[in-house]
Amino acid sequence: MPAGRFGAAFLIGEMRGHPLRTLIGIVAIAAGVAMGYAVQLINRAALTELSATVNALMGNADIELRGPRAGFDEALYPHIARLPEVAAASPVVEVDARIAGRDTSLKLLGVDVFRAQYVTPNLVGRVDREEQAKHGGLDLLDPDTVFLSPAALTWLALKPGDSLTVQVGLAPVALRVAGVLPASGEAVRVGVMDIGAAQWRLQRLGTLQRIDIKLKAGVDADAFARSVAPLLPAGVAAVTPRDSAHRTSMLSRAYRANLNVLALVALFTGAFLVFTMQALAALRRRAQFALLRAIGVTRRGVLRLVVSEGAVLGVLGAAAGLAIGFALAAAVLRYAGGDLGGGYFEGVQPRVHFDAMPAAIFFALGVAASMLGSLAPALEAARARPAQALKAGDEEVSTARLRTKRTLAGALAALCAGLVSALLPPVAGLPVFGYLAIALLLLGGVLAMPAVARLVFATLPRSRHALPQLVLSQLANAPGRATIGLAGIVASFSLMTAMAIMVSSFRVAVDDWLQLLLPAPLYLRASPGGDSAFLSPGDQAAIAGTPGVARAEFLRATQISLDPSLPPVSLLARPIDPRNPAARLPLTTAPLVPRDGDAPPVWISEAVADLYGMRPGQRIALPLAGQRLPFTVAGIWRDYARQFGAIAIDASEYRRLTRDTRVTDAALWLASGVAPAQAIARLRNSVPGGERLEFAQPGEIRAASLKIFDRSFAVTYLLEAVAVIIGLFGIGASFGAQALARTREFGMLRHLGVMRRQIGIMLAMEGALVALLGVMAGLTLGLSLAMVLVHVVNPQSFHWTMSLHMPWGLLAALASAVVVAAALTALMSSRVAMSVDAVRAVRDDW
Repeated sequence: MPAGRFGAAFLIGEMRGHPLRTLIGIVAIAAGVAMGYAVQLINRAALTELSATVNALMGNADIELRGPRAGFDEALYPHIARLPEVAAASPVVEVDARIAGRDTSLKLLGVDVFRAQYVTPNLVGRVDREEQAKHGGLDLLDPDTVFLSPAALTWLALKPGDSLTVQVGLAPVALRVAGVLPASGEAVRVGVMDIGAAQWRLQRLGTLQRIDIKLKAGVDADAFARSVAPLLPAGVAAVTPRDSAHRTSMLSRAYRANLNVLALVALFTGAFLVFTMQALAALRRRAQFALLRAIGVTRRGVLRLVVSEGAVLGVLGAAAGLAIGFALAAAVLRYAGGDLGGGYFEGVQPRVHFDAMPAAIFFALGVAASMLGSLAPALEAARARPAQALKAGDEEVSTARLRTKRTLAGALAALCAGLVSALLPPVAGLPVFGYLAIALLLLGGVLAMPAVARLVFATLPRSRHALPQLVLSQLANAPGRATIGLAGIVASFSLMTAMAIMVSSFRVAVDDWLQLLLPAPLYLRASPGGDSAFLSPGDQAAIAGTPGVARAEFLRATQISLDPSLPPVSLLARPIDPRNPAARLPLTTAPLVPRDGDAPPVWISEAVADLYGMRPGQRIALPLAGQRLPFTVAGIWRDYARQFGAIAIDASEYRRLTRDTRVTDAALWLASGVAPAQAIARLRNSVPGGERLEFAQPGEIRAASLKIFDRSFAVTYLLEAVAVIIGLFGIGASFGAQALARTREFGMLRHLGVMRRQIGIMLAMEGALVALLGVMAGLTLGLSLAMVLVHVVNPQSFHWTMSLHMPWGLLAALASAVVVAAALTALMSSRVAMSVDAVRAVRDDW
């Protein structure tokens, strides 16, 4: 007989009888779905807005010739414009300008309006009528005017006719807002000037940053990009709008992938919680299932009944998770922007939009997780023999399969497969096998717990006191229920431990790295953001000659492109002694001593070594000053600030090769007795434009950097908190279900004279012992998972290496919380179990 006749009533009765257990299951699934769906919505909204920005800035261009941040010779433009495949070409100057009074920059473009109207019409300003009446009709060519996009006007709280002041070098440059750009979108914060005015006012004479090209009809963009490549100077590449969007998305791809995996961790933990609750509920209801079998319900009917219960939990949890995730995404985008703390989408505040496909996927994941969590208990309930299941004490028979040699062999196989997966390389730049290794290690650890529990509880020394003896005998001779409870504890606590160790290791590594990189007592910067501010040779001389400054070291930070498909690499020119580079760089390899006749040395970060396959001693070519110049890789250094790599070069060598004398930062060593505050006051007075300099001491830089780090890991902390909460709920649900499943046992103990208080103490001791074993196993397994995160996932995702650091205080607090929660929950659940009359509890056995 099928179970459909009883199914609905059975499920409704179970949920009404145990509303808290039902609610916990729904919340567990909802939390995982909400986290994953929110992360997906936020990332999708931010990437969509950034893609719209790229399209708005490129307009109708088929190809963009993009050069380094410092620019390339404008003499390239006429050669490109005369190519037979080119219908129109528009030269562009591009500068990220610092706005007075703001730390973030505004992208300023210089365009030739007569050429841009054919290629990028969104970048041709519309003159405001009132401004045109005041100043005539030549505002498009006026060197003192700028046209702002609607988003930029809103962001800066300006309107046509207002003045916009930008910083060039250390001097202010005032521009009049003459009108509005057609370019629209929340992220399109851009200003446009005449190209000649931009080169003059922004001090970019003779250089361009890009050339936008509209091809003639029938010309293939990819083929043209390949054909024009030999004509381009070093460091200039031909890219399509698709390539630009791809490169933009690459900036945050690894960050987004890791966030999605962490979100799925919460869903995975929820699935384990559903398994724990369903398994214990199935044990408690074995007699009910046996009675259904006795009256004609088939095995398949029982299987469908239990799986249907999990499906109902999954549907309710997934639906709630989608609603919560959408609200969470909307709140994050409104109040924190689209970067999720990672700093990848600065200035982007897109709006969340409902997308049916991701919603359907996460809904299906939530339902599937709940159903999978119910599958094993359902199979066990369907396999039970009705006559045997109707007898008391049959619960351990059903859990005996968990302790078979086959289960142990499966655990060992999963652990071995996880170790092998951890040794495999990344796939398309993502640690796919690293994630697989974590899943396999977690699965193997959970499967091994029945054997571990049986071994531990059987070897614990016995006590002469009655209650401890009862506790140890129960755990040793009937470990099945304890094993089920352990699954949820081990899964949740190991994930808590792994994330805590990974984040702590990263934070400590960043702090140590900053201390090595910041040897001077005072630092200054021309601007906190953008590339329009710089220190000229005169500024540098004034800084070095300021009374109280004993020594000054200057740094030039710019960017070069080694691969058009990847984001640019930072080039850092600073004083470096080739014989002792470790004095300025945190090297990870022994430095190579330069020999006579060798190419000039450079030191590459770990990311450059991984992404471009460079190694110490290798001769490489870098695009500098429009040429490919030879260098020798003299060492690899650790850099936690630039995910896509940095190359350090001695400042004097950089100036000799490029003739670039501008710098952006300075490290200052002060004379004896001069306080940093005194030096700052003197520098502001002695350097022209010194009031615009940004000063910071090493402690302030470290504090600000660690604040950014914590902001970047804010979502990780949130997901870890969700895992902790789900884990604690799971402990409560599992021990509560265990106590209810043992009401007949407690009734018999009451007949033998054991007091209610003693049974409560016994249950609390059992809960504490089981939780303690789960915590110890979770700590061991979590350490293994953390090693995979630190030594596999993190280097393959971000190309950073670090040492393992154990946050003992946090781990001790988490472990104590789990053990105390288990003991208290077991104690409270004993009151519910003992509320049943002792005679009624055991009469089924008479």
